[in-house]
Amino acid sequence: MEHQYPDHRVDGRRTYCVTGATGYVGSWLVKSLLEKGHAVNAAVRNLGSCDRLLTLWGGGDRLKLFRADLHEEGSFDDAVHGCHGVFHVAASMDAIVNQLTDDDRDVEAKVIKPSINGVLNILGSCLRSSSVKRVVFTSSISTMTARNEEEEWLPVVDESCRIPIDVVWNKKSSGWVYALSKRLTEDAAFQFAKENDIQLVSIITTTTAGPFLTLTVPLSIRVLLSPITGQSELLSVLSAVNSRMGSIALVHTEDICNAHLYLMEHDQAQGRYICCTNSCTLSELVHHFAKVYPSPNSQRVVEPEKVSVPTEISSKKLKDLGFRYKYSLQEIIHQTVDSCINYGFLPPIKTERK
Repeated sequence: MEHQYPDHRVDGRRTYCVTGATGYVGSWLVKSLLEKGHAVNAAVRNLGSCDRLLTLWGGGDRLKLFRADLHEEGSFDDAVHGCHGVFHVAASMDAIVNQLTDDDRDVEAKVIKPSINGVLNILGSCLRSSSVKRVVFTSSISTMTARNEEEEWLPVVDESCRIPIDVVWNKKSSGWVYALSKRLTEDAAFQFAKENDIQLVSIITTTTAGPFLTLTVPLSIRVLLSPITGQSELLSVLSAVNSRMGSIALVHTEDICNAHLYLMEHDQAQGRYICCTNSCTLSELVHHFAKVYPSPNSQRVVEPEKVSVPTEISSKKLKDLGFRYKYSLQEIIHQTVDSCINYGFLPPIKTERK
C-alpha cells in the first residue's frame, strides 16, 4: 500500500537522504545540507561510527541516523521515507588499491555484482517511496578516458568520453576494478531509472581534496599526496590517472558537495555532469606541492609526461547550467596540505609560501 508523504519543504528547506554518510564526501555533504537548513536522513552501515561526526554535524532534530546496508534488500526503505531526494554517495574505494585477484569471475562476484545490487537496492527503496523526486548518483572520473578508439589523445574530455568496458577488462590498469565497478553500476542505475521513471542525475567526481571530517585521511587525499609521502602503491594510482587522462583533475570538498545539491535542486539537470575545478599534469602538481610543502620525495617520483599539451577535463556542462566553483586549484592544494598537517598526517614544515 502506497502512502502519500508531505513534501517536507518549508521556506525552501527539504528533507534529503544521504547514503555513505560517514565517508569523505558523504560526511561533508551532511554537514553542508544541515548548514543550509535542510533536514537529513543519514544512512550508515554502522551507527557506532557516527559518534564523533554527530558533534561535528550538529543539526539537532533535523538530523536522523538510519542503519542501512547496500547488501540488504529494503534496508534503505526507512531512510528514504518522506525524503524529497536521495544522494547516493556510498561506495567503496578499496578496490582502487586492493586488487582482489586478476580472475575476472572473482572480480565480478565480489565487487561488481554487489555494487550493482547495492544501487538497485537503493533505487528500489526510492521507487517504493512516493516522496522521492530525484536521485543524485556519485560517479567517478575513473569511468572516463582521454583517448579515442585509435588511442589518440583527446584535446577535451567531456561527459561523452566514457572508458570502454572491454578496454578496462583487457588492460587491467591500476585501479581497474574500481573503474569497472563504477562504470557498470552507473549504467545499471540509469537503466533502472529509465525503466521505472525515476529522475536520476550522475555527478562525475574528480580527485576530491581539501578539508575533511572523517576519522582517517581519505584515500583520495592520500593518493593525491603520494608525490609528497612517496607511498609507491598510491603513487601508481595517481600515475595511472595521469597516464589515462593526460592530467589530474581536482575539486574542493565544499565545491563537490555544493554541486551535488545544485544538481538535486535544478529543474533542468539531467544526465551526467563532470565536476572539476581545474586540472594539471603530474609534474605541475609536484611543482605546486614544492611551493607549499617542500619534500625530498617530490622530485624522485615524477614520471615523464605522456602528453605535450595536457588534456582539458571539461566541466562546461555543469557551468552552463549555472554552477560556479568557489575554490581554485591552488587553494585546494593549500587547504589539503594544511588539513593534513593539522591532522598529523604530514609533519609541519616551516616554509614561506609563494
